Amino acid sequence: MLSRMSGPQSRTTGYRERNSTADRALDILGMFGDDVPVITGSQVAARLGVARSTGYRYIQTLIANRYLEEAPGGGFRLGMRLLELARLARRTYGLSEIAVPVLSELAAAVDETVLLTRRVGDLVVCLDRAESQVHRVRISYERGSTLPLNAGASALVLLAWTDPAEARTLLERATLQSFTSSTLTDVDALMARLEQIRDDGFSVTRSELDHDVLGVAAPIRDGEGRVAAAVSVAAVASRISRQGEEEIRRQVCRAAATISDRLAEVDG
Repeated sequence: MLSRMSGPQSRTTGYRERNSTADRALDILGMFGDDVPVITGSQVAARLGVARSTGYRYIQTLIANRYLEEAPGGGFRLGMRLLELARLARRTYGLSEIAVPVLSELAAAVDETVLLTRRVGDLVVCLDRAESQVHRVRISYERGSTLPLNAGASALVLLAWTDPAEARTLLERATLQSFTSSTLTDVDALMARLEQIRDDGFSVTRSELDHDVLGVAAPIRDGEGRVAAAVSVAAVASRISRQGEEEIRRQVCRAAATISDRLAEVDG
């Protein structure tokens, strides 16, 4: 029969206990939200389950370190130190850091290869890639590789939300290669295609860059609403049913919206 240990040996082996000062400070900061911009000393005491005098001591510590400040109408609001930390946190987050977890989730959801791309001048650059553990497509879209401007779902999505005059200039200056019989190389036809993609909100290509590869892409927007990148799925077209294509499209658009929302939070 096991006996309960008592005394110092019964304490947690972790570096701190849940009721430490740091935990209580975090509990206080966690009280704030969109609908709770200001808190009172009484609310803090009730939340922590301590006397009001004890709650005020925690508040004063946070005020002294600029994590809280007195609100003009009474009570306490978040302090300037948190704004400084928020600005620092935003600078540490890049597009890939924000997008990679979503790319992995998308690859697992559709069991296909997922790409994150961005346009740089007249080239489209693959920033990141997530692989399905079930299906793998033999494509050369590795991190850092460049893709043509006129072929592939992600390239067309990125070009679709470029200013039309700039897009036409880019296409007219570029050497538009024909990769398959389905690749568009006529500038007017491409401009019409871009307009349709803008109307749809996504791009779908079949065997336009690689034979028997289905591409589905959607735009990623930054905090100002500008298209900054694209998320896309590349799959073997012959094994994807029309219903499967619809599901991929839905998942890609949802992933793009999720990344856009997270970018807006960082940019905001």
